[in-house]
Amino acid sequence: MNRLKLIPCSKKQLEIVRTWSSGKNELTQWAGPNIRFPHTLNTFLTDLKFQELPSYGLINDKKELVAFGQYYQRLGHCHLGRLIVNPEYRRQGIASILVETLSVKAKQDLKLSPLSLFVYQNNTAALTLYKKLGFIETCYPEKMPLDDCLYLTKVDC
Repeated sequence: MNRLKLIPCSKKQLEIVRTWSSGKNELTQWAGPNIRFPHTLNTFLTDLKFQELPSYGLINDKKELVAFGQYYQRLGHCHLGRLIVNPEYRRQGIASILVETLSVKAKQDLKLSPLSLFVYQNNTAALTLYKKLGFIETCYPEKMPLDDCLYLTKVDC
């Protein structure tokens, strides 16, 4: 596999990311229920909170964008969100690399160690991956903001 590098995403790269979902259900799976569909680049950027949230991509040696994710502080955790792998590169271990490298970056920037994320219960591939990476299902300390979602956390020893 090519060496992958985590870089800040540009608007031009997000034009590519917005093509990775084939419909509203698939878009909601990775981006959540607040992303409009159909969307324009401007509504997509607005709904992703591109100006407010750190947005990163993994690129390969050919400078192709192979994955995307964001992070922010939520309830004292580095919260990972909107994690997606380019459909052409799925099932190659890239999602693991995305979660691991984005986690390192989030911890450095936010000066926090615990990690968290939401995952839809029916997204078995993502749920399996997150558990393999050491995330555990945790009770959300507030009213759960998303229906049919699980809250997963990971605390490094």
